[in-house]
Amino acid sequence: MVDLIQSQVGIQLPPGKRTMLEGRLRKRMRALDLASLIDYGRHLFDEGHLNEEYVHLVDCVTTNKTDFFREPAHFDILRNEIIPRLVARRGRPLLKVWSAAASTGAEAYTLAMVLQDMIGAGAGFSYAILGTDISTEVLRVAGDGIYADEMLAAVPPDFRRRYVMRARDPAQKQGRIVPELRARTRFQHLNLMDGHYAVDHDVDIIFCRNVLIYFDKPTQKAVLGRLATHLRPGGFLVVGHSESMAGAGVPGLTPVSSTVFRR
Repeated sequence: MVDLIQSQVGIQLPPGKRTMLEGRLRKRMRALDLASLIDYGRHLFDEGHLNEEYVHLVDCVTTNKTDFFREPAHFDILRNEIIPRLVARRGRPLLKVWSAAASTGAEAYTLAMVLQDMIGAGAGFSYAILGTDISTEVLRVAGDGIYADEMLAAVPPDFRRRYVMRARDPAQKQGRIVPELRARTRFQHLNLMDGHYAVDHDVDIIFCRNVLIYFDKPTQKAVLGRLATHLRPGGFLVVGHSESMAGAGVPGLTPVSSTVFRR
């Protein structure tokens, strides 16, 4: 099972993470009335249920930690450096932005808030955002755009006022991203381990943050190399602060800063 997860999902699970893996799969084991991880593995491989269980396995083993405005310096760079350079080069463009490890959508909607705010301030561009993830469960959440107040607390108050609708029942303590931003943001399933991605090859900005840390170094290079082919010449790729070394030496990418690269 561990070999399958690494080859298909890219996540490394050394022996020390067996307890974590068993904990994440416990819900599925209960649903299937299986007593142990060994029984679950037998169910997948010996009894021929891998295909029907695969999507649930992926949802369980992937880490979907995400926050609005996570690593906020990247959004300052987006506003102050990346967007002005792209607009200056191309006039009044439609900017294509890809959140390549979108999870429940917080990163994609953060991007939408920042870009919409720039347009409201008079910036001359429009945008379309694509969010992708391997987990179908988190993509359903992202498509709905509904979040608990605890998660929305990281959104600046002015942005919350403009871009988040409050639930009619205050007891629900949640909000939904406004239709204007949801209309500009779409989500689709994508596995970064695939050899080819069903994504346009003229993307202006790719955010691929805090997912590469789960891959070994050869896989990191391969994923970044594939992502680079989807960038328009002059486009930008942003990785997480803990992944700054992953982009070094990737063909087609030139470092702009420790976590920002340009094709």
